[in-house]
Amino acid sequence: MEYFKEYEFYYAHDPEKICKTGDLVLIQQLPEKLTRLITHKVLEVVHPLGDITDPITGKKVVVDKYREHMDEERKLFGESEGAFKYEKAPKRGWQEDKKDFTHRETYIKYHVFENDDQPYAV
Repeated sequence: MEYFKEYEFYYAHDPEKICKTGDLVLIQQLPEKLTRLITHKVLEVVHPLGDITDPITGKKVVVDKYREHMDEERKLFGESEGAFKYEKAPKRGWQEDKKDFTHRETYIKYHVFENDDQPYAV
């Protein structure tokens, strides 16, 4: 495993919009710059933000336990009141075009008008 002291910033082109903010992605350097800043392209999403999957077994993981082991413990010791229900949780991205504007270009709202035509302003 390698550790780096400084951050490197790469601007990558994602025409299929396969990744979202926070995803761990695999990028490849373009043979020619697309723009002044865009020098790479996104190949695939390695790990989406949220659910963690063990790359060797393919099982879902929460902190240091497999989810299936947590289900077995829940059956043995009973359901905890405040336990999170993973099977009932909505899939990531279900709020697109509602509250989550990470896939839209946002801008700062400097003026407020009666007929607000600035849906993605913050």
